[in-house]
This record gives sequence, structure tokens and C-alpha cells, in this order.
Amino acid sequence: MQQAATAPAGAPGAVRGWLDALAVVVAGLAAMAAVAALGLWLAGADDLPGGGFPSVLAATVALAVGGSVQLDGGAGQFAAVDAGISAMPLSVGLAGAVVMAEVFLRQLRFRAVTGGNELLGRIVRTVVLWLLALVLLTLGASHTFTVPLGGGIEQAIGNALGLTPEVGFHADGPTTVGIGLAWLLVVLAGTFAVSRRAPLPRALLPYQQAVRPAAFALWTVLLGYVAIGVVAGVVTALAHGNGRQTMAVVLLALPNLGWLAFGVGLGAEWHGRLSGALGLPVPKPLADVLRAPEGHEATVSLGTLADQDARSWWLLPIAAVLLLAAGFLAAYRSPRTVPLWQHAVRLALATAVAVALIGAWTRVDADYGLSVLGVGVGDSGLGGLLGSVLGSAGGPLAGLGNGSLTLHPYLWTAVPLAAGWGLLAGALGALLAARVGRRGEVPEEG
Repeated sequence: MQQAATAPAGAPGAVRGWLDALAVVVAGLAAMAAVAALGLWLAGADDLPGGGFPSVLAATVALAVGGSVQLDGGAGQFAAVDAGISAMPLSVGLAGAVVMAEVFLRQLRFRAVTGGNELLGRIVRTVVLWLLALVLLTLGASHTFTVPLGGGIEQAIGNALGLTPEVGFHADGPTTVGIGLAWLLVVLAGTFAVSRRAPLPRALLPYQQAVRPAAFALWTVLLGYVAIGVVAGVVTALAHGNGRQTMAVVLLALPNLGWLAFGVGLGAEWHGRLSGALGLPVPKPLADVLRAPEGHEATVSLGTLADQDARSWWLLPIAAVLLLAAGFLAAYRSPRTVPLWQHAVRLALATAVAVALIGAWTRVDADYGLSVLGVGVGDSGLGGLLGSVLGSAGGPLAGLGNGSLTLHPYLWTAVPLAAGWGLLAGALGALLAARVGRRGEVPEEG
């Protein structure tokens, strides 16, 4: 009588596997909720009417994984809302990604290799529970407010017609679930690309040296920009006395600004336009550049920022030095047998991928407003409310009144530029690393 086939060593049972996947999803959502809640509280969204804070919190997390939030409502044919926001508060998403990666990897510790079926099973279970969480998040990201019309002619018309406009927001289900799924897959792929301790199936082991050193080096650069941003945020808060608002930006959208600075330092460009008020503090040169004349789009580049503030030129040497450090680190973590040209090509590809992702993550599309018989309602009414609701949820959009903000990257020039920078930094970094001994190496005699 044949014995039943046994599971591979270390593979979880069915119940344990689902519990492991649940731990990854819950830990990630808890981290994002904690960071978002503190950021929203600092931004002043805790006093929203009608108990709207939990819904705004859910909307913020939905935005953090790539979702979008739509507004609707009004008062029939007399008043209408035209609004929507798509912007990732990257501080929130980064916290969730780091925690999910850590929990996922801890479940695979104490092994150098994992079975392909086991790894696929873990990923599938995590994806299933994540999709369920996204659906619940979408359902929770919905709320309706009664909107004051403000003063002047709008209020007079509203009183005469008996209007009590209501505005509601809700997370767009297909966008949140679809892009949220892609976000999770990118997080898991990045986890295995960056981490040395992430076990791989045997079939993928030959590729780890080609991917992991360069991926880890670029990840270190991105974290370096976040660290620089934290220091700058603390200094700004202490120097200018707007600590609450500045820390709200740090907790909601610091990587949005820091990674944009990295791309601009490499020569990449973004285009967009800002109209309306910008309540939370962001770098003044950026806000000034984006205030283009009506009907025109502004270009955010090293030159246009420097036109507003000459100190913006520092973005160039900072990006160059950090990328050179990444080239050195990638070569140092690689075997000496890797030729210089391979170091250069690998860092070029890693830098191009990083800038492409930064471009996708820093895109902003937001615009909203309430009109009564074609007359816009000013910031004293709906603008102030939406500035708290959607502005806070959107990180860099906090405090917007009636108006819009768009920001899109020129990826067709940004990605080739990034690859060129990576090629140069990879080659120079490899030359520097060749002069440094590796841990565990025995120096040659002679």
C-alpha cells in the first residue's frame, strides 16, 4: 500500500497558509491606516462633520494603493458637483509596502531556497485576501456631507430656491481593485528583487546576482531621499512654526516630493498646472512653477525650479552623488568576476525602472467644484470642506479650494535619461568598488 505524498519541507498547511496570508494583508493595512490617520489628524481632517473621518481614512488608504476618489451630489439641476481625485499619498503606501514585505519574508526565514509551488501558493492566497480587503476598503470609502453655499450671491440664490446641496465622495471600485492588485504584485516583486534573504525557487537562483545588487542600491537611494525629506521637514517645521501642517505633509506625501526631486535632479520633467489655494506647505518653487496662466501647462524641471529659487540647482549634484553611491554599492555586493559593462547595464536598467515607477506614482489628477446655476462657490463654502476631505486624503493636494491640480511625467524622456545616468554611475561605481576589498576575501600574495 503506497503512502500518501508528503508536502515539501517547510510548506505550510492549508489553514496555516491562509493565516500567513492574512497576517501580511492585515499588517499592511494596519500600517497604512496608522500613518494615514496621524497625517489626516495633523492636516485637520479629524473634525469633519457627520463622522466622516473613518471614510476619509479609508479613501486615503485606497488612494495610497493607486485607487481614485470621485465626488458626486448637488441639488438637482440647480447645483452640481464635478470632482475627482487620483493621487497616491506615498508616505502611506510606503509604510504599508515595507511592513507587508517584512511580514511576508519572515514567514520564509531560515531557508535559502523555496519551492516554486509553495511560493506561488503563498502569493495566490495573499492576492485573494488582498482583493477582498480592497473591496471592503472601497465600500468603506464613502460618505455624504451637507454643504453650505457660502456667502453672497450663491447663498442668496440657494435660500431663494430652497437648495441644500449635498456632496458625497466614494472610491472608484474598478480602479481601486485593479490598480490595488497591481500595486501588491509590484510590492512582492520588489521584495524579492531587493532582499538578499528572500528565498527563491531553484530555477530563479541564477538570476539573483544580475538583479538584486542593483535593485537594492536603487532602493537605498529612494530611502535616502525619504530620509533627507524627513530632516528637511523637521527643520522647516522648527524654523517656520508650521509644524503641524509640515508633519502632515511628511506623513502623507513626503516621497511624492522627495522622489520627484530625484527625477528632476536627473533631468526628468513633469508637466501640469495648479489653480486654487494650496493649504499645506510644499516647496514654494514647485507651487510657483505650477501656477501657469489660464489655458497653459507648466513644465517642472531643474531649470524652471531654479528660475524660482537658485538653490534648486543642488538637486543635480545630490542626485549624481547618490546615484554614484548606488553604483558603488551594487558593484560591492556583486562578485568580482562581473565585468564592468555588466555593472553599468544592470544599474542603467534598475535606474530606468525606478524612474518609470516614480513617474507613475507621482501622477496627480484632481479637480473639483460646486456650481449653483453656473456660479462657482468659493473657498468659504465647499472649497474649505473639500480641502479637508479630499485635499488631506490626497497628500500634496491638501487645502485646495475650488480648483485643480494636474502633474504628469514626460516618461519618454525621463526613462532614457535615467538609463544614461545609471550607465555612467554603474561604470564609475564599479571602478571604485574594484579598489575595495570584500568581506571574506583573501588578498592575493605577490
